[in-house]
Amino acid sequence: MEKQDSLDLFAEQRKFMKGRHLVTIFHNEQNLYTVLRIRVEETNEHYEDKEAVITGYLPKMHEQETYIFYGELKDHPKFGVQFQASHFRKDIPQTKQGVVNYLSSELFKGIGKKTAESIVAALGENAISKILNQPSLLDQIPKLAGEKAKSLYDTLMEHQGLEQAMIALNQYGFGPQLSMKIYQAYKDQTIEIIQRNPFKLVEDIEGIGFGRADELGYQLGISGNHPDRIRAACLYILEIESMQAGHVYVEARTLLPSVKKLLEDNQHDVIEFTDISNEIIKLQEEGKIIGEDQRLYLPSLYYSEKGLVTNIKRILQQTQYNEQFPESEFLLALGKLEERIKVHYAPTQKEAIQTALMSPMLILTGGPGTGKTTVIKGIVELYAELHGCSLSPKDYKKEEPFPFLLTAPTGRAAKRMTESTGLPAVTIHRLLGWNGSEGFDRHEENPLEGKILIVDESSMVDVWLANQLFKAIPENMQVILVGDEDQLPSVGPGQVLKDLLSSERIPTVSLTDIYRQAEGSSIIELAHEMKKGRLPVNISSQQPDRSFIRCHSGQISTVVEQVILNAKKKGYSTKDIQVLAPMYKGPAGIDKLNEMIQEIFNPNEDGSRKELVFGEVKYRIGDKVLQLVNQPENHVFNGDMGEIVSIFYAKENTEKQDMIIVSFEGTEATYTRQDLNQITHAYCCSVHKSQGSEFPIVILPVVKSYYRMLRRNLLYTAITRSKQFLILCGEEEALRMGVERADELARLTSLSEKLKEAILPHSSQEDETETMDVPNMHLTDEVEWMNIDPLIGMGEITPYDFME
Repeated sequence: MEKQDSLDLFAEQRKFMKGRHLVTIFHNEQNLYTVLRIRVEETNEHYEDKEAVITGYLPKMHEQETYIFYGELKDHPKFGVQFQASHFRKDIPQTKQGVVNYLSSELFKGIGKKTAESIVAALGENAISKILNQPSLLDQIPKLAGEKAKSLYDTLMEHQGLEQAMIALNQYGFGPQLSMKIYQAYKDQTIEIIQRNPFKLVEDIEGIGFGRADELGYQLGISGNHPDRIRAACLYILEIESMQAGHVYVEARTLLPSVKKLLEDNQHDVIEFTDISNEIIKLQEEGKIIGEDQRLYLPSLYYSEKGLVTNIKRILQQTQYNEQFPESEFLLALGKLEERIKVHYAPTQKEAIQTALMSPMLILTGGPGTGKTTVIKGIVELYAELHGCSLSPKDYKKEEPFPFLLTAPTGRAAKRMTESTGLPAVTIHRLLGWNGSEGFDRHEENPLEGKILIVDESSMVDVWLANQLFKAIPENMQVILVGDEDQLPSVGPGQVLKDLLSSERIPTVSLTDIYRQAEGSSIIELAHEMKKGRLPVNISSQQPDRSFIRCHSGQISTVVEQVILNAKKKGYSTKDIQVLAPMYKGPAGIDKLNEMIQEIFNPNEDGSRKELVFGEVKYRIGDKVLQLVNQPENHVFNGDMGEIVSIFYAKENTEKQDMIIVSFEGTEATYTRQDLNQITHAYCCSVHKSQGSEFPIVILPVVKSYYRMLRRNLLYTAITRSKQFLILCGEEEALRMGVERADELARLTSLSEKLKEAILPHSSQEDETETMDVPNMHLTDEVEWMNIDPLIGMGEITPYDFME
């Protein structure tokens, strides 16, 4: 059946409204949501007005053209009757004369009446659908030049291609939103690309994974060891390893068996290693994969590491700071500062302040209570004193940049910087001027303005964002990275802070003395014992700010419930209490704990509260929710916590969709139903999502059923989120095992190695030459691939484990 016949069959089954487009009332370029008005010519709905309002996801419509919309009438309580369109098509004439008139109209430039008649004579009254299906038929038309034929086809596709593509995509199982995203990417080539290589969707369309593309490929006969299938699997594994495991590269000996297993598990065909290695070589030749030694990188991550090394080297080569102030002048100014703010800096803190002011770059590390915030305040205060500049942004003219740039990966971490220093702080994305798909405003050609940059919570910065930040740092700016090396690494790929420290190429001061110990914080004591891989002897004893409640996995929910009920009686709110857990599933998992805590803080027993059901989750006004993905264009980021402030049902808004409005400390974000996978309840969240935050009360369940996730850096990160009270509950043995278990999931990165190759130790940098060493990059040839043992490091696994 031809596509147009398929469209007509589809049309017969739907309510329609045909009319001439009068005016577009609203059109969203990003998601294509459109509201327009038409002059009604025909409909099979009970509708008698001469004009109608059409709503739906539609491209820009041409005014005065006639379209047929398929959908249904809806009576909006505020805006009245509207026709909600799910599909549309340009009205095509059904008679030979009608087709001649249509093709010879002003719409088709260069096509006169005689040429139109020749087309209809050759192809009949179904000429338009035939051309759309097989544009080469235009070659048969006498005196129709190639350029005019192409122009005619392109114009037809502009008016008819979307509807045909939407129907085809619907038949392949894609919904309207995803279909529109695919069409926006491929336009009139949509059907051709999908039918030729459905695996291209994995590379180009966010939200489509290998499994979905592989299923479609199987329907289209692209299976087994087809090159496109193998290529997609290679790229998919690299993407998964970077985004889920945080690796910057994957070793060839790991990638080959992983790809083989994925391909064979999906379709039970035996795939040879030679077929996989051949496709990897081709991907390298095309620049889709970067090969360096036996490491395989996604290009974005390879060039992020390389760019970061280049810019760190550039910054470290600045020598103007080394002797800008005599030590006597520094000590005199420091003494005055200590008297003024009534603080006595310890020797390591003085060293950190002096190194920061006299070096182009400094890394300041230390655990909780070691005085990192005190040092940051000392750096900015003393910088202002020595350079004779004000710490108040109000004292600077509009065209005069504020010297101090304070930033952090998340909004909450930036807010904490502002509270502790009194200076304005923003997220890294906001500092760099994120513009969505257009990228960042600040870069090497439009660098940041200021004199000193301080980045807090730098352990959370992934390699891609670090590269974006460092290439925007100008020549005359000093850089200070502040962080705790023992916390979890970034959610995104890489382990930038850890790699910078291990390279030993950047001036570093580690604060080890605990200054908050005098305040009697047993939480800080516990954290520092954990760093050494042990627990204090009094771990199970009740402390003023810490307790341990013994229970097993099945009792966790009950214990957490009782703790929260008691806290609630004492006046604590959801913002004060944070439950942290390592895993989502199971009786002690995040999902179950969220359900229970929601019923304590935000019940809906009488049904009076507005709620929206999404899967198994019920969202209500007042719920505490967590952002799961970055939305830099809305200044909302992965890990941000907010509160649902409004819920609108589809019948209550012009977009005819269920919507949730979330306030992230004053920044509001709107979520339609299809966006709700971007948020989740935050009464209980993962330790990873809590990074960069502090809470008055932290409740941390630790049981053996979490064993797979229990590691020292995870538990350390969890307990250091607590400001006032820490309630541990579970099994002491599980806690002890986790603390003794160093990170066995080390990330594969080459940043430290590249820094060592490119930069001399910082004590010898004055003798360094200007030329940067080029990494030993080469294209791995087929002989090398054949010599790789794909089972190296696979333990007792044999080739038979990869076959049915």
